[in-house]
Amino acid sequence: MAGSGRVIGLDLGEARIGVAVSDSGRRLATPYTVLERGESRAEDRRRLAALVEELAADEVVVGIPLSLDGGEGPAARAARAELEALGLELAVPVRSWDERLSTVEATRRRRLAEGPGRRRGARRVARRPVDAAAAAVILQSFLDSSGRS
Repeated sequence: MAGSGRVIGLDLGEARIGVAVSDSGRRLATPYTVLERGESRAEDRRRLAALVEELAADEVVVGIPLSLDGGEGPAARAARAELEALGLELAVPVRSWDERLSTVEATRRRRLAEGPGRRRGARRVARRPVDAAAAAVILQSFLDSSGRS
């Protein structure tokens, strides 16, 4: 692993960025926040740089939405381009991580936690926390692998 500080996990979406953070021992990923996209990607990168500093993170992991067969489609290529731009902006290493099915897994976990009484009308409101939960799924997968790949 790159260091002994916290790791930030990102789930990059078109409208929002899900953010998760690890504990300082790099064992547990926790949903942290959801950032609404700003006026530009450059503004988003500045906001993420401020979060890296605020959380004293020494590494960032960005989920790359690979196809089920492992290939890179348009969304994966866009995420990789954003990862490269972040790498130039941030003072810490920025790594990619396979995020296949992270949102599906985050949604499944949320439904299990909510129990059977969930109302269907809450779907739009419930989306925001799923972005941070998806980032936590990505980050936990990275942490569980000890960051090797």
